[in-house]
Amino acid sequence: MSKYNYLVCLDMDRVLVDHLSTWQYVYDKLNISNDESFELYNQGLLDEWDWIKLDIALIKGSITDRKITDKELRSLMEGMPMMKNWRNLIGGLLSSGAKVAIISGGLQQTARDIAAQFPSDKPWSRRWGGIDRFTAQRFGGGNDSQLSVFTNGWLRGDITQSGEYELADFGRYQVQMNGKGAIVKMLQRRYNIPKSKTASVGDSAGDIGMFEESELAICFNPWDERPLEFCNKVVVEKDLQLVLTEIQNKFGK
Repeated sequence: MSKYNYLVCLDMDRVLVDHLSTWQYVYDKLNISNDESFELYNQGLLDEWDWIKLDIALIKGSITDRKITDKELRSLMEGMPMMKNWRNLIGGLLSSGAKVAIISGGLQQTARDIAAQFPSDKPWSRRWGGIDRFTAQRFGGGNDSQLSVFTNGWLRGDITQSGEYELADFGRYQVQMNGKGAIVKMLQRRYNIPKSKTASVGDSAGDIGMFEESELAICFNPWDERPLEFCNKVVVEKDLQLVLTEIQNKFGK
């Protein structure tokens, strides 16, 4: 028997984050564009792993007189625009006894920042779906998060003479574009939560896998029409309080 009442899996970009994507937010800050690699991917000439590597190379090459560091890239993500009532959504779900997970192809730092603001009563430690120690100390008083986080992004490379970490050439690749359903199933097995007690919230075709493994599938702020036939509910208004209401109406407060 699970200690959780139900499982809720959340996409991040355009759901928790009110921006096209966390990647795009960084590109805008650096005044660069990944249109070339995006087009190659859409043409089937680039797989997701190579796409991430190209985008990491694009970020690293955006500053020519020095090497961009892990700390600097983290700082570029500050000020990320968040969706209305994102805190209410996550806080309300946790109060209802839900296990909450972020499953996103977006950049890891924003997901960790979100998760760390809902600390548990346990000190930070490495775990499956966990956050990093730095973010736990920054937002959670050094405690672990109640959430689980699965994202893509960058990895730390070598340490510079100043003691800062460079960016590695190979990115972080946890979430496949069409592989979110597999992560939902792993969460269901780990926490002993059935599909009948699972909800998911996403906005695009990349979330269809989550929808297929959920009793309640909510398409929020839809990117296009492709995921609509796979969801139970559609929330067009950009207010996550409406999503919380739908989930609590289904599984209880």
